[in-house]
Formats: sequence, C-alpha cells, structure tokens
Amino acid sequence: MEKLTRREEELMRCFWEHGPLFVRELVALSPDPKPHFNTLSTMVRALEAKGYVDHNTFGSTYQYYPVVTEEEFSRSTLGSVISRYFENSYLGAVSALVEEEKISVGELRELIDRIENENRR
Repeated sequence: MEKLTRREEELMRCFWEHGPLFVRELVALSPDPKPHFNTLSTMVRALEAKGYVDHNTFGSTYQYYPVVTEEEFSRSTLGSVISRYFENSYLGAVSALVEEEKISVGELRELIDRIENENRR
C-alpha cells in the first residue's frame, strides 16, 4: 500500500466513518476554514490513483467510496512502522512498549491468553 499524507489519511477517515461521499460532502465535513472544492477533488483523485478509493458516476459528478478498509490500512501502517523502526521485529516493538510503560505486564498476560485461546481452536 502506498503511503498517505496526513491530510489523505484524514480524508480516508471520513470515508471509513461516513461511507460513500461526494466531494461537496467532504467539504461540508471538513473543519473551518473549509478547503476549496477543487483542492479536495484533487486529493480524492490522488487517493483513487493510490488505490484507496473508487467512484460511482452520477451524471457529471462522482461519489467516492473506500476500497481499503481501516483495518487493512492500520495493519499495513503498523507493519511499515515495525519494519522501519524495529528491523522487522515485532518482539522489539512490544519490548519498546513495555520499556516505555505503554503496555503493562497484565495486558501482556491478557494478550498471551488471547493468543493461546486462538491457537486451541
């Protein structure tokens, strides 16, 4: 998956939260100061070129919808971070979370229990 800019990711979150949208609806959903219609239209077409959204045609306008789920995006992004900053070591990433006290021993035990229960199935 191609990397997204911060603003492209914000637009994807709109699609994931609201479903199919016209560009004018994206403008309405945007915080003030509202971006120009053409700016958002260009960004949505970039998302389409990257394979994140597609569109349905309604007369002379397009309604865009996500083709990548938020879960797929999250997993891809996590994998990229693990690869880039932890030399592809998920253990290294978890160790860093423990060291930074972002995850507790109890939460790790819960995760291990969850994994063991999944493996029993």
